[in-house]
Amino acid sequence: MNIKFRLILMNIMQFFIWGAWLLTIGAYWFQNKQWSGAQFGAIFSTMGISAIFMPALTGIISDRFINAEKLYGIMHILGAVVLFCLPLVTNPTTFFWVILLNMVFYMPTLSLSITVAYSALKNSNLDVVKDYPPIRIWGTIGFIAALWTVSLTHNETSANQFYIASAVALALGIYSFSLPKCPPLLNKTSNKDFVSTLGLNAFALFKTPKFAIFFTFSMLLGAALQLTNAYGDTYLHDFAKIEAYKGTIAVKYPAIIMSISQISETLFILAIPFFLRKFGIKYVMLFSMLAWVLRFGLFAFGDPANGLWMIVLSCIVYGMAFDFFNISGSLFVETQTTPEIRGSAQGLFMMMVNGFGALFGSFASGIIIDKFYTLPNQAKDWHGIWLFFAGYALVIAIIFPFVFRYKHNKALEHAIQHA
Repeated sequence: MNIKFRLILMNIMQFFIWGAWLLTIGAYWFQNKQWSGAQFGAIFSTMGISAIFMPALTGIISDRFINAEKLYGIMHILGAVVLFCLPLVTNPTTFFWVILLNMVFYMPTLSLSITVAYSALKNSNLDVVKDYPPIRIWGTIGFIAALWTVSLTHNETSANQFYIASAVALALGIYSFSLPKCPPLLNKTSNKDFVSTLGLNAFALFKTPKFAIFFTFSMLLGAALQLTNAYGDTYLHDFAKIEAYKGTIAVKYPAIIMSISQISETLFILAIPFFLRKFGIKYVMLFSMLAWVLRFGLFAFGDPANGLWMIVLSCIVYGMAFDFFNISGSLFVETQTTPEIRGSAQGLFMMMVNGFGALFGSFASGIIIDKFYTLPNQAKDWHGIWLFFAGYALVIAIIFPFVFRYKHNKALEHAIQHA
């Protein structure tokens, strides 16, 4: 079978698993459980907690002890078991630990899937830079397909979303063992020191002001991403409680509406080279921050009837908000670090966004919403919530250009032209 097709299938299932529940777990939580928003914030923090340490740990294991594709398969099979058990949980504390266990198994598969794909492409004498992005974009399509599946089968508030994810995770886990072999490349007795093995030498980048500022803003924007993942679908579901909006498309199929965000993401990826050449990386990242302001602000004033266009526009803007920082940020890391630490520096970037950023966003948003934006009848003041988030993004956008001192350079220009 064609190696590209096999890797496309892997990516579709990889992100289908996540898409089946990531944006709809909030609707399941608030519609079926009488648990608090702060507790829900803690649930969503599990992604951040696991992203801080698991990718590095599994990286060491795959580098030294076991084939990456086998470890990848084992992680998905274990994750499938946990997802299947999740609906059986009846209290929030246990739910937290079970979903954390699931994320412990899932988060490292994001980096392992890249390792497996890169290895397979190189062994087939294919160009990773040229051939991997068209393969990876099918992951986003898989995420969209999961949202549509869950929405069209009316399982956005049902435990079935976890069973769907579990079934696909099991299928991917089994399929993984048929993927091209990706054996360990480091000798078990390698003299490489412990700090280098863990990629901790990249933390020295914090001594450089531009990197310290960059990673700090990465964390703050990682929190913004967590806010939209955690509350976007739940926000649309809550309109069903208002008689005037019952029966509208956004209320009947909120996950499909939210999937416009992922569709937009695939389109904005194509626009990044033009914007980077035209404006430089500093302003592209600033555009991302301003896009987050619009993302949240449009949600604040939108509704499923006459204001549906604002919700749709918010989803379109998401593509710029997400891609313009995450992809241009990784390019900044790639062109501004030495070859010896580029891999660990990229890991540090993802740790700040998906680890500490997600953790900060989860806990802070849960507490703030519970304390300031939950009404006596336990309903959410969504207008106030989204305006607060928009204000948060606006403050970041105002501060960033004054503290991030960086000018477009030839190394970045060269990387863009050859991407």
